[in-house]
Amino acid sequence: MKLLASSLLGIASVTAGFAHNTPASEPWRPTAYADRLTHAPRPLPDRIVLTWRQDPATTQAVTWRTDASVVQGVAEIALANEQGRELRARAVPAVTTEFESNLGPANFHTAEFTDLTPDTLYAYRVGDGANWSEWFQFRTASRTARPFSFIYFGDAQNDIKTHWSRVFREAFREAPRAAFTLHAGDLVSEGNNDEQWGEWFGAPAWVNATIPVVATPGNHEYRRADERDEKSPRVLSRHWRPQFALPENGPAGVPELIETTYFFDYQGARIISLNSNTRQAEQQAWLREVLSQNPQRWTIVTFHHPIFSPARDRDHANLRAAWKPLFDEFKVDLVLTGHDHTYARSGDLGDRIPVGTVNAKPGYQQIYDPAIGTVYVVSVSGPKMYKLTGGEWAVRTAENTQLFQVVTVNGDELRFEARTAVNRLHDAFTLRKRPGQANELIEHLPPQSDRSP
Repeated sequence: MKLLASSLLGIASVTAGFAHNTPASEPWRPTAYADRLTHAPRPLPDRIVLTWRQDPATTQAVTWRTDASVVQGVAEIALANEQGRELRARAVPAVTTEFESNLGPANFHTAEFTDLTPDTLYAYRVGDGANWSEWFQFRTASRTARPFSFIYFGDAQNDIKTHWSRVFREAFREAPRAAFTLHAGDLVSEGNNDEQWGEWFGAPAWVNATIPVVATPGNHEYRRADERDEKSPRVLSRHWRPQFALPENGPAGVPELIETTYFFDYQGARIISLNSNTRQAEQQAWLREVLSQNPQRWTIVTFHHPIFSPARDRDHANLRAAWKPLFDEFKVDLVLTGHDHTYARSGDLGDRIPVGTVNAKPGYQQIYDPAIGTVYVVSVSGPKMYKLTGGEWAVRTAENTQLFQVVTVNGDELRFEARTAVNRLHDAFTLRKRPGQANELIEHLPPQSDRSP
């Protein structure tokens, strides 16, 4: 009883103290927690992300961040099993990169798992030998063509924690077994802002550590080399290469394109990332080689700036001149872009728009040529929106709508679905391979929403 009475007196004393320090005339007001503290690095691993440098069937790269006190990272990998305490792990040392951001010093660590068995489930963790992440799991790709899906996002860019996070998480609910997520540039608004990158990694959270990320840079991943000089050249964000371990099989001798222009093959599809921000003409010869020596059934290309723009009267004629003839010649199946903060998707317009009059601008062509079959998509996943000012070339458009897309490759068919932030189906089609002919485009257009144009 004496102990209980003493405890009650203590609680009463503390309560009285709070009441004394917060008079009724001065109501309590919350204090924002500083971004510097929210996104500051620690000895514990964070921003863990899977990517590929090499063959997805036999390798897997993982990158994570720590504070500068962790000078050497290590990863452990094992065959996944039914009883985690019985994992037989092997250690893989990481390459550590010192990094300085607006939040101060940090280290990024990248480990690459090699000699893996195709189509096999692995467990792994990362750390420094004392401070470890939890165990995550991933599955290697099959060596042969097998069905798979991936999720495609247009620009996240703004209000990432507040509004993009729900789109990513709804997409994961829709396609939890996706092989990878594909991000078509402008992942953040300010490419050297560490708080924004913290939000971008925080929105997917642990999903990035289990589903690999495929990313191509947008214009917002480029900043002035000297941010005090408006005439200084624009260069890739210093965050890009330390935090994403991507293939280095792009154009030889062009260091500006390393880990931004690349390709990899996944279960019957060749996925190609181009850098639409710089050196577009210098990517032509490399792109021709990658397309002409492509043994895969499907070819999917991603970059940031659209070949055909639906918003703000934009027109990237230089990209059309440099790359579209190659897309036509080699019958690329699907081109996935962002930048215009709207949605537009090409299709077979028949006789509705004569060649050369799309958007009433010179230089445009019929988008969906039945003899070629390429489908072009522009999409946006974040909340920053533009008005549609063109888009006559598209069979389905949207404005003021956050979207994600699920692409499923299955043998001779590719299924595409665009879904809104509330998982309403906005657009869908199927491409079907035909021997000796262009793809057959099969529309599955759902009824238009009242909010869609």
